[in-house]
Amino acid sequence: MAENSYIMLHKTIYLLGQSFRNPSLKKKYAFLKSSENWSLQELENYQLKKLKELLEIAYHNSVFYKNKFDSLEIDITKINTLSDLKSLPILTKEELIKFNSEIQTSIKFKNKILATTSGTSGQSLKFYREEAADSFNRAAIQRGYSWYGVQPWDRNGYFWGFNFSRLSRLKNIFFDTLQNRFRIFSYQESALKKFIRKARKATYIHGYSSMIYQVAVLINKLDLTKPSHIKMIKGTSEKILDGYYDEVKKAFGTKIISEYGATESGIIAFECPQGNMHISMEGVIVEEVENEILVTNLQMTSFPIIRYKLGDYIVLASRKKTCSCGKKHLIIEEVTGRVGEKIYGKKEIYPSLYFYYIFKNLSKEDKIHLNYQVIQENKGFLIFYIEQERSSVDEQKLIKEIKKYFNEDIAFEIQYHAKLSDSKGKLKNFISHINE
Repeated sequence: MAENSYIMLHKTIYLLGQSFRNPSLKKKYAFLKSSENWSLQELENYQLKKLKELLEIAYHNSVFYKNKFDSLEIDITKINTLSDLKSLPILTKEELIKFNSEIQTSIKFKNKILATTSGTSGQSLKFYREEAADSFNRAAIQRGYSWYGVQPWDRNGYFWGFNFSRLSRLKNIFFDTLQNRFRIFSYQESALKKFIRKARKATYIHGYSSMIYQVAVLINKLDLTKPSHIKMIKGTSEKILDGYYDEVKKAFGTKIISEYGATESGIIAFECPQGNMHISMEGVIVEEVENEILVTNLQMTSFPIIRYKLGDYIVLASRKKTCSCGKKHLIIEEVTGRVGEKIYGKKEIYPSLYFYYIFKNLSKEDKIHLNYQVIQENKGFLIFYIEQERSSVDEQKLIKEIKKYFNEDIAFEIQYHAKLSDSKGKLKNFISHINE
């Protein structure tokens, strides 16, 4: 009885907060639960309708888009199919920052919410998102939760950075309490153990996948009592490395799943229980151009995002691929890595995507699952930090795989049993200290 009262209390608190901050969320969620049963044709018809509306709004209310389309002599009335989207220019992060105020539309919204990107890539962005778009984004997340029988007011553990000032920490604790949430503020063993004790009553855990993995390692290493009520473990903001899956499953009894999105684009895809990342087609259009993702946000009109180069390499599944869950939404096969970082050899320059292939090949072909980080301080030389013990790694296969991509153009050393460093709680697999 006491437990039911506890759940009802947090449900009431959550719904009160939702009605204040996101009054349209309930309606958005109902729509998304209905549309998740649509055919692919119905989904794409909806996308085209929303795209036309978005282009009209952007052209007539955003100085940036009017100038851009006019200068390129683009007639938005001729966008009559989804493939016509390819005739529009690509939007970059640099443009979002440089032309921030010009992109923001002149529409007067009753309620706008300030959104800020993390800036871990070196470029932070601030913009205003209207309440309806914010509610749609939250509804898309809640729809994903519903696939696992999770309610947003359920008890949950949260991993989202830990380098807070005292004031920020107190503020976080207050809002976490309102949201039936607890988080970790330190990697110290005592703090991790405290988090694990709280997790025994949690329904779901979410946040940085590298931090979830670290807690899983501790649970397994110390043979601690494992949480037994976890329905969902969601990794976000970072790539889930192959080496994480077994450790997390052993610790929490369920697979870690992926939510893919960004502050600017909104939720892009959510992994279903059958293991496929379904694109939130009602919210975004996803294109794959030269292995890079371009995203168009169909719901946000305060700050239009049209053909935005997010900065990730992806692989889209074939349109013919189906999922046993029954949803017809297109599937992202894999988010393969970040775009932009360069690896400098003695003579040549290589994409950082090579690291993804090196460790993916080891995982897929040799069943060697490694957690890694690569640092470059000088041209022609790399340091590979491997979290696993040397004794557990077939070093010759690792060396062979590295040389396959770089030949003799890059010298390297491998350090095992290494602690991988993070930035604002977020793990970067490649860090370059070379300034061009």
